[in-house]
Amino acid sequence: MAFGMARDVLRPTDTPRADRVTYVELFFDLLFVLALTQLSAYLYENQTPLGAFEGVIMVCALWWAWVSTTWVTNWLDPEKLPVRAAVIALAFVALVMSVSIAEAFGDRAWAFAIAYVVLQVGRTVFIVWATARHDRRVARDFSLILCWTVAGGALWIAGALMPLGWQLPLWAAALALELLGTVLGFPVPGQGKVLLRSWDLSGPHIAERTSLFVLIALGEGLLVTGFAFVDKESSVASIAAMMTAFVAAAATWWIYFDHGERIGAEAIEASDQPARLARTVYTWVHLPIIAGIVLLSVGDKEMLALPHQHGLAATVVVVGAPTLFLAGTALFRRVLEGRWARAQMIGLVALIVLAGVGFAGVIVDVLTLSITTAVVLVGVAAGETVERLRRGRRSGG
Repeated sequence: MAFGMARDVLRPTDTPRADRVTYVELFFDLLFVLALTQLSAYLYENQTPLGAFEGVIMVCALWWAWVSTTWVTNWLDPEKLPVRAAVIALAFVALVMSVSIAEAFGDRAWAFAIAYVVLQVGRTVFIVWATARHDRRVARDFSLILCWTVAGGALWIAGALMPLGWQLPLWAAALALELLGTVLGFPVPGQGKVLLRSWDLSGPHIAERTSLFVLIALGEGLLVTGFAFVDKESSVASIAAMMTAFVAAAATWWIYFDHGERIGAEAIEASDQPARLARTVYTWVHLPIIAGIVLLSVGDKEMLALPHQHGLAATVVVVGAPTLFLAGTALFRRVLEGRWARAQMIGLVALIVLAGVGFAGVIVDVLTLSITTAVVLVGVAAGETVERLRRGRRSGG
């Protein structure tokens, strides 16, 4: 019997369904609300160099798990029952991974690692099986990816079984291996490598899926802020902190969605190598964007809990979050449009100056620092809109 699923579950081409984001994909995304909430809580409780390194490992792993699944559902049609069932199964695995984050570098390291490996390997095996009879090129490419995924999975499992001194290097090596695979094209001796230029994908689908994840990350931040405010007695400082958090979130949304979100789909559709461009802007460049939004929620919680606190850690969190976000969005626009967005570059300079003030020991508390960074974000959003109107471009909605 030939290997592969008898039923063709590939996305239909040249129909509205080719680009449509399905409800089961959104259901999968819901699990990452919990994951991001757990991650921001972990970062808040571990504001040390070691905690920051662990946080980098976690945010990279979560992003890689999510974005890799998005690529798979770009080929397979979630409206087909086998694919729908697979996405729901992956959602359960994502739930296990999410509830393990708080102890991922403790008692639940094994649970996190196993869930992550099952999600990554299981998803790749499924697409190979689903496409083996219907698109051998895709099946071959993902077979090569599977070899690298299994090798990375072995490092994840080994790290979970080792003491923390070994766990961090092994997990970092696993992520580095997966990143190296994307750069090199997942070469396997005697089998060749993945050629991205031969991939045909839906730019609108990739762009919309990623935009929805940005919304999820922003929603998680507002959720954290709301719960933190409810747990405190109302005061001038707490009300100011809540308003500042909302303004920063709204400005962040504006910067991403007013113009930048829409041009991604347009650029991919117009590109002669859409897969390569999509990999650059949505797999890699979006990582600092998501990391910045997650760190923004950590700063909001810090601002609500200790509004008059001073210190290096607070400065790193409060200023680092919008800096990461603006650096990511500026690079996003640079890759897509071939130019640096002026308002975002000015905003980055302002944040760097602000960070220098904080690092120099000038007495600025968390609340004041947060208000200032929110003002910078609002200024960038306004500058972006003015520039867009002058260029005659319509809003992204």
